[in-house]
Amino acid sequence: MVLDSYRRVADRILTPMAVRLRHVSPNLLSWLGLGTAGLAGLSVALAGVINEVLALAAAFIALAVSSLLDALDGKVARLRGIASPRGDFMDHVFDRYADVLILTGLFFSIYARQPIVFFGLLGVLLTSYLGTQAQAVGIGRLYGGLLGRADRLVILLLVLLLHLFLDPSEPLLFLGLGALSFTMMEYALLLFGILGNLTAIQRGVEAWKRLGAGEGSA
Repeated sequence: MVLDSYRRVADRILTPMAVRLRHVSPNLLSWLGLGTAGLAGLSVALAGVINEVLALAAAFIALAVSSLLDALDGKVARLRGIASPRGDFMDHVFDRYADVLILTGLFFSIYARQPIVFFGLLGVLLTSYLGTQAQAVGIGRLYGGLLGRADRLVILLLVLLLHLFLDPSEPLLFLGLGALSFTMMEYALLLFGILGNLTAIQRGVEAWKRLGAGEGSA
């Protein structure tokens, strides 16, 4: 995951913010993060119905706020000494719902064809599933791989930002081949699908190694 190498830099920014929010319930931050993710998805879906620039700006702001709240809820819980398995469970469930809400908005948007959105969603969900399934069989949650959630969120934010200045529905040719032309959002979703599935395979192989050869099969 590319952004893992910048975790310490992010912590220097997020920790003072978490200190300021230490009196706020981490669960409230999680709920607000989920709500703003839903708002981001809804805004993208409505971009072809209402003012497009306004909808894209709303989607960008909502997604940025959702990402920030998602990064802060766990930090606030640890600062208050109330981090718990229940909170960790809630955080991961809300993350998956947030992913689905955002991509559902894209599914109904004018920026990506539905099969490509489905492929991207498949990569997103399988990446998470393999990480949590490793935890379910007792070897701890796996976070490694080519593309993590933070990477995906940053890519989505960059694409939404570009859409504010460039025609988001204009296909971009790949190597000059008209048959391989996609919008910027479709390129991002294809990346999610390809690297997400490769990340899932990476985590699956790592989990299998940790479990040990010959320890049963499905």
